[in-house]
Amino acid sequence: MRALLSVSDKSGIVEFAQKLADMGWEILSTGGTAKALREAGLAITGVSEVTGFPECLDGRVKTLHPKIHGGILGIRNNPSHQKQMKDLDITPIDLLVINLYPFKNTILKEGVAFEEAIENIDIGGPTMLRSAAKNFNDVTVVVDPADYALVLSELEADGKTTFETRYSLALKVFETTSNYDTMIADYLRKRVAGEVLNDTITMTFEKVQDMRYGENPHQNAAFYGEVVPVKGALTSARQLQGKELSYNNINDTNGALEILKEYGDAEPTIVAVKHANPCGIASDPEISVAYKKAYESDPVSIYGGIIASNREIDAVTASEMVKIFLEIIVAPGFSKEAQEILAAKKNLRLLELADITYSEPGYEMKKVLGGLLVQERDTQLYNELKVVTKRQPTPEEMVDLLFAWKAVKNTKSNAISLAKNKCMVGNGPGQVNRIGALEIAIGLAGDTVKGSVMASDAFFPYDDCVKAAAAAGITAIIQPGGAGRDEDSIKACDEAGIAMIFTGMRHFKH
Repeated sequence: MRALLSVSDKSGIVEFAQKLADMGWEILSTGGTAKALREAGLAITGVSEVTGFPECLDGRVKTLHPKIHGGILGIRNNPSHQKQMKDLDITPIDLLVINLYPFKNTILKEGVAFEEAIENIDIGGPTMLRSAAKNFNDVTVVVDPADYALVLSELEADGKTTFETRYSLALKVFETTSNYDTMIADYLRKRVAGEVLNDTITMTFEKVQDMRYGENPHQNAAFYGEVVPVKGALTSARQLQGKELSYNNINDTNGALEILKEYGDAEPTIVAVKHANPCGIASDPEISVAYKKAYESDPVSIYGGIIASNREIDAVTASEMVKIFLEIIVAPGFSKEAQEILAAKKNLRLLELADITYSEPGYEMKKVLGGLLVQERDTQLYNELKVVTKRQPTPEEMVDLLFAWKAVKNTKSNAISLAKNKCMVGNGPGQVNRIGALEIAIGLAGDTVKGSVMASDAFFPYDDCVKAAAAAGITAIIQPGGAGRDEDSIKACDEAGIAMIFTGMRHFKH
């Protein structure tokens, strides 16, 4: 029996080869693997001895030869194949152990040169792996050192591996080579300015963790991350304390981070999220005051919620946070004193995330049954700011209008957000009509609605929202405009003395 061993990750390979040798296997090898095995005292046949051709082109060509691929691909119970192999002096290869050039580790190195990345694209390895995986009925193929023990145990017991093992190992090979090729394509694509929606799309993700369950206890779930870490993404966060993140935790925390990115880092800002919708947003020169304002905007909904901060959490802020039940706090850092205070809540997750306000351009995706929706990320805010009423907004109203506009952009549609003094005072998310969303927001705002401003994620089909806003004491409105009956809403604003701005851009979020 013959085995070909050629690995970049040499963990366990010497021990594996030694046991094969003890069972009487002939071992073929190349390059660094052959060197390591010979230094361990093993008798190795070099691939060049089999092919009659030297390794060349800086090792780019070693195994791309009929005597290697014929030995792997020849079907053992096919008389024609066996005759041809005998005539061509091709000896079967029964076991292939390959792991690929470390392309991922190479591109993750800071400042890696493009030329180095290209040299770490494996050619012979994937070709041999695919050959052996195709011929899994006759050939055992191993791409993961974690499978060495299983293969050895079966060989030691029966002199061969089972069909089920060969099948599962072949499947792992095709998953591995698919992942590898997609990683390379993604790396090359990102070097080209202006990504496009191509006719086909391939993606690769690596499992970050298994989850106890998904949105509900009866649903299995797992969390996967992109191969190359993304700045400001939850996958790059470091957990300092608390229970493992759940499916809903991850989804809601991602929502909190997306909202926080809208406000940047110019001023300390707190975002509170419940079920992926903001239930409190506030900015203030002091992060502790920003938290207090965000909390007071909806003290009921924030219970069991998620907090995202664009500033380090200090002792004063932590002392306020610890008074209620929170699921997660994510921030660029936590002072030593803050960590000691928050440690009293053992199940509270603390996540430290650098580049917390960095917004990655690119695409977002939503899986639907039988297909995939792909769109550009909504990174824009407005086309223009056009005052369409007789009254101009005051400078203070203008600040709050933009504050509310950022909030409503990140609230599930149909959505209305109310703001006052750089604080979201009421939010109406996910309603089937706009007036219903406004009524919820007004109800949550209570007395603070008077003197607040309103943002709507899409235009007003009728003037009912303007009239309800006027009755509540709202003084200014920001909305996309573009409805067939815009003039009715403008007239209602003028009659109530409300300032209104059109942005020329809607922000549906489903």
